[in-house]
Amino acid sequence: MTASLHIGLIGDRNDEIVAHRAIPRALALSAEALQLDVQAEWVGTETIASAERVERFDALWCVPGSPYRDMGGALCAIRHARERGVPFLGTCGGFQHAVIEYARNVLGWADAEHAESAPEAARPVIVPLVCSLVEVREPITLLPGTHLQRAYAVDEIIEGYHCRYGLAPELEASLTTGPLRVAARDANGDVRALELDGHPFYVATLFQPERAALTGTAPAIVRALLQAALRSTRFR
Repeated sequence: MTASLHIGLIGDRNDEIVAHRAIPRALALSAEALQLDVQAEWVGTETIASAERVERFDALWCVPGSPYRDMGGALCAIRHARERGVPFLGTCGGFQHAVIEYARNVLGWADAEHAESAPEAARPVIVPLVCSLVEVREPITLLPGTHLQRAYAVDEIIEGYHCRYGLAPELEASLTTGPLRVAARDANGDVRALELDGHPFYVATLFQPERAALTGTAPAIVRALLQAALRSTRFR
């Protein structure tokens, strides 16, 4: 009997966004490779008033496309995944909001903000990149012992971006002294992915691995997300 998984896609669907067109294909290719039945549901951020909205999913993927219609809804879903051990993937905007959620709810930085939606904020943890990464492909080094490195089974990958904002460099040390740790860096040493120690699967990438699906490749980290979700369902 084929195992079935239900994946919640946190974000505001817009088929003009390349990543949004790629994500269903990425899940389909990964499901086929793993011989799983995977059903994905788009969950608009404005529909998430509480964690109850996302409790029934086996995994959550916070997708690109920010600023979201409701930042609070996105942060609520991310917090649920982090606190309840739900397998989680955040890509591009999902990476950015995973950082904000962690800063606010773990570090207690209530004023942590995104410079795109709050340009006058006193403590922006997500700031404009020195060099915009819009429709760019660049090499990325994966750190040993991470979900990313195990998923790709190599130390360096090349991935695509559509991004203008990233982690504030001066806050990296403060953000990553606890369970949140750097999982990947670019050629300049800038943070390009984060993971959460002690969590079954919590990965956030500034790059968009889902784009590989547009060339017919099942993205390694999406396969890893589904495998983590499958393991999680077996222990319920």
